Amino acid sequence: MEDAGTMTSRPTKNRRAIILVPIVVLMVVGAFMLAGYALCLVLRFPVVLGLALPIRLIGAVVVMTGLAVFVWLFRYRSPVDVLTSTYLTFSKIARRVQLEENLGRRERLVVQGPYRLVRHPIYLAVLISLVGWGLLLDFSFILVAAVVALLWFNFVVMPYEEKELLALFGSDYEEYMKRVRRIVPIPRSSSNDEKP
Repeated sequence: MEDAGTMTSRPTKNRRAIILVPIVVLMVVGAFMLAGYALCLVLRFPVVLGLALPIRLIGAVVVMTGLAVFVWLFRYRSPVDVLTSTYLTFSKIARRVQLEENLGRRERLVVQGPYRLVRHPIYLAVLISLVGWGLLLDFSFILVAAVVALLWFNFVVMPYEEKELLALFGSDYEEYMKRVRRIVPIPRSSSNDEKP
């Protein structure tokens, strides 16, 4: 049974999450775009690629695929749950909370829908969307931003989140990691003992 303090703090956390997380996400995506643009200038890549119309139309299909992954994801985790979970993770990072503490989180481990294919479908959807927008709009810096985002997700964000999820779900998440790859939707073979 939840005490009154927990019950009153949950709506406050949800409100903060709904407001702050989209702002932070937009700032991070903006930073990826700026980094992509700066890299294009430094590496002397053309900003406009001059792609043929069929390739740009493929970009539109790729954008729609990214959107479809988001819609599919939200069938298994509500947007408010995703925003609240993200807010709690950001809070832990900012306060340097030890990952052994679960801070009273009681969410369930979701392994259905897109989570059957990848452990981090939100990041996959973001990357697919960035590639699609880069092709559709014909801007090289958006494609470079997708590479920057991939590196940041893979080497900074996902390792931290996975430590947090291991602390939260324990052996269930460890087993899940053995079955499902981080972000590449390629099934693992059952005899493959490779590290996740």
